[in-house]
Amino acid sequence: MNSIYMKIHQQAIRIAAQYPAADFYMDYPDQVDYSLNFFSTDPVVCQIYDFVAENIEDDFGHGLDHVRKVAKDAGTLSLIEGQRLERLTGDCGDLKHRVRMAQCAGLLHDIKRKHKNHAKEGAVFSEKVLVQYAFSDADIADICLAIENHEAFGQIKACKTPAGELLSDCLYDADKFRWGTENFTHTVWAMVSYSNIPIKKFMALYPKGITFLQKIKDTFRTPTGRRYGPQFIDLGLCVGEDIYQYIRTEFTEYL
Repeated sequence: MNSIYMKIHQQAIRIAAQYPAADFYMDYPDQVDYSLNFFSTDPVVCQIYDFVAENIEDDFGHGLDHVRKVAKDAGTLSLIEGQRLERLTGDCGDLKHRVRMAQCAGLLHDIKRKHKNHAKEGAVFSEKVLVQYAFSDADIADICLAIENHEAFGQIKACKTPAGELLSDCLYDADKFRWGTENFTHTVWAMVSYSNIPIKKFMALYPKGITFLQKIKDTFRTPTGRRYGPQFIDLGLCVGEDIYQYIRTEFTEYL
């Protein structure tokens, strides 16, 4: 990362620290803690984490740190939504297994991130990985379809079961939670560093990127995601606006 982007990145972290955490984490502390503990202790999740850590490309803003956060939030969402279904119908299936599948989908979803059709290619690759673990054919099909469905504004393939649809929606929402504050504390700077984009070009493209982020607010898929997702994005947009003004003030000679 060049010195200019390094300074902007450091300032972005300071700016983001002035904003509150998303309400999602405050309103569901038990489910968050369960998912965090499960992520660290479930043997299957731990094995797939080790595999991903050795195989994911970690220099494009969608590496190990990103998929780890997606996996944990996908697990939390699957637990919240499973408990909601249990209250409504009296049946939610095996919640523990739902969390396992969501976390494995989160870990694998960006394994082919640099490829042109990364969601589709990631799904195909993940199927070859998952057959080595204790998942049924139906489980593997659901996880891979969730990975294929995680792109924003892409065509959503229909799932064969309600459980599969819920898994797909939880993965999508957990991934798009990252498009809030974390987009400006990590992802953007890793991407511009990798692409070596001049700061002048970056600033010319900035408003278009902000408009794209605003559109994400209307795409969340689970009831919980639709409730909390827009706040994630709004927090990110506030941070993004502060960063934009900082760059315009501090780096005028490069613009």
